[in-house]
Amino acid sequence: MPIRQSVFAFSGSASRPSKTRALVETVVERLGRHADIDARIEDCGSFMSEPLTYDRGRLCEAGRTILDGIEQADLLVVGSPVYKGSYSGIFKHVFDLVDPIKLHNKPVLICATGGGHRHALVVEHQLRPLFSFFCARTAPVAIYAGDSDFRDGAVAAPDLNDRIDQAVADFAMMARQPILQVAC
Repeated sequence: MPIRQSVFAFSGSASRPSKTRALVETVVERLGRHADIDARIEDCGSFMSEPLTYDRGRLCEAGRTILDGIEQADLLVVGSPVYKGSYSGIFKHVFDLVDPIKLHNKPVLICATGGGHRHALVVEHQLRPLFSFFCARTAPVAIYAGDSDFRDGAVAAPDLNDRIDQAVADFAMMARQPILQVAC
């Protein structure tokens, strides 16, 4: 019998509604078709009214909840909107406060959204290196979506749906594999 895994999904967007959050929600819903998961989804909107801090001890309750979710989950699904060729500053700020040891060998599925497809490589050139720093295990297929991939705020493009299905299937398989403990 498969073991239930906790999934923490984090959208680095403070906008509501958010295409990034819609993408992350779609990914989590599809992941639930492949694995027995207990998922929680959060975004930056839950703490944007609070002052930011560089000191984890001074973080607001919502911010601490997000950090705890990231650090304690078995699996992560993360997404960020693209700003000027990279992930959002608030997304990076959250991960600046994460204890690096807590992400060591943690499976992570990477997602990003942007205005157009010229930003598609942000998943490979910005997000994947960030999680490599943490020695996390990133899924081999990352997901990028542009504005044209959504209709009425929901994932709509057939190519994007196919990529999500492939990424989720690979991620679910990867998450079931035993973790080889190696130094990073």
